[in-house]
Amino acid sequence: MPRTAKPPFSYQHLFQPGADPAAPPLLLLHGTGGSEHDLLRVGQAISPGSALLSPRGDVSEGGALRFFARLAEGVFDPAEVARRTHALADFIAMATTHYALDARRLTAIGFSNGANIAATLMLLRPEALGAAVLLRAMVVLDQPAAPGSLAGRRALLCHGGTDPLVPPDHPDRLAGLLRAGGAETKVETIPASHALTPQDVAHAREWLARA
Repeated sequence: MPRTAKPPFSYQHLFQPGADPAAPPLLLLHGTGGSEHDLLRVGQAISPGSALLSPRGDVSEGGALRFFARLAEGVFDPAEVARRTHALADFIAMATTHYALDARRLTAIGFSNGANIAATLMLLRPEALGAAVLLRAMVVLDQPAAPGSLAGRRALLCHGGTDPLVPPDHPDRLAGLLRAGGAETKVETIPASHALTPQDVAHAREWLARA
């Protein structure tokens, strides 16, 4: 069973030890209005046996938890995004050490706002993650990764073909920003809106199994 951890960690979070040493540890990053419980079943379905580390977003938007604030729908303050990204990366460094997780294999499973901060982690703090599954991500920081910073890392972007929140050009643009750092990226378009579907889980599971 996952167990809840509180300070001295900077983020309240759940941790579930892994049952399969061969399975990569997963970092679960929920969307707006979610919590550290939201993606536990998704993570278990994508990679059975993985250790699960699931932090709770610490920014409130009218009571809905997020990992960074927004000025309006799809509008962000780059300084705020960077500050929150570095804070989460510092938490990840502490948690991977505390729970004896291999940071080089840590794979983010992020949805919506959680996918966005997983992408900015790769752009700003590439050492924090080994790979990422970005579910319904958009371009938040329009800057390429530093050359070579993401060499050996992978990212899967699952985009909803009828998603009203993510502009249709953003998945390919974001993939390009990650490729600039050397990441191996793949974009999958799902016949869906912004909500997750079983197809997202199937694509993520297949992609992760090929690592």
